[in-house]
Amino acid sequence: MIFNQPIYQENDHRDDSQNSEDINSQYSSSSNFVNKINFKILTLFPEIFPGVLNFSITADALKRNIWSYQAINIRDYASDSRKTVDDTPYGGSAGMVLKADILANAIEKNLNSNIKKIIYFSPRGKVFNQQIARELSKEKEIMMLCARYEGIDQRVIDEFEIEEISIGDYILSGGEIACFAIIDAILRNIEGVLGTQESLTEESFGNGENDEYSNLLEYPHYTRPAIWRNRKVPEVLLSGHHLKIKQFRYLQAQEITSRIRPDLYLKNNHK
Repeated sequence: MIFNQPIYQENDHRDDSQNSEDINSQYSSSSNFVNKINFKILTLFPEIFPGVLNFSITADALKRNIWSYQAINIRDYASDSRKTVDDTPYGGSAGMVLKADILANAIEKNLNSNIKKIIYFSPRGKVFNQQIARELSKEKEIMMLCARYEGIDQRVIDEFEIEEISIGDYILSGGEIACFAIIDAILRNIEGVLGTQESLTEESFGNGENDEYSNLLEYPHYTRPAIWRNRKVPEVLLSGHHLKIKQFRYLQAQEITSRIRPDLYLKNNHK
C-alpha cells in the first residue's frame, strides 16, 4: 500500500466557511507548480505520514506542489501470507532484524533514475546538520528508509550503498520521527517554502558556507509590548538604525554561541 500526498484533509487548519468550489479552485491553481523534490518513504507505518508535515509552512508547500511524498508499506513486499518482514539475528542477540530480501524488493520496485540517494535513519549514522540539509535540498528525489526493531540487515546497506544518518546521540523506537525532522529541515532550504530568503540566512547555522551565521546560533527575538514585567526590549532594536541593529544581532549571536555551543564558536572564528 502506498500513501500519497493528501488533498485538503479534514484536519487542515483552514476557514470552515470556504466551500468545496473555493478549495478545488485553489488546488487547481496550484497545479501549475512543478514538484521540486519528492520523498519516497519506506516504512512499516505509512499511515503516520504526512503527520506534522501536514501543518503550517510545509503543508502549504505540499498543497502548492513544491514537494511531494509517497509513504510505502514495507510489508507489501513480503512473500508469505503473514507478511513477515523480520527475523532473529545471526549470532544471537535481542530483538529482530528487517530481512534483506524484503527490503531489497521494496527498494528495487520503487527506484527510478531520479533517485541518487537512499537514506537510512540510524543512531550510528553521520549526524545530520544544516549543511547536509542544504545538500539534500538540491536532489530531485530521495528514498528514505525508516526501520524498527534492531535495524536492517547490513547486506542491504552494502548492496545499495545506503547513507546512514542520525539526528543525535540517542535511540528512538523507529526512523519515522527522524524522517519528519529531516524532511522539514530539507524543505526549508527549497525556494518558495519560506516567506523570505532572509529567514534562512540569519537563523541558526545560516544558509551557506559564506554566511555570517553559518556557525552561529540565532540572536534573540523580541516583539510587543516593549516593556513586559519590567523587562525592556534592547534600545537599539527600537532605534530604526538598520546597521546598528545588524551589528547588535551579530554580536548577540556570537555571545550566545560561545556560551552554549563553544564548538560552533571555534569553527566560526576559523572561517
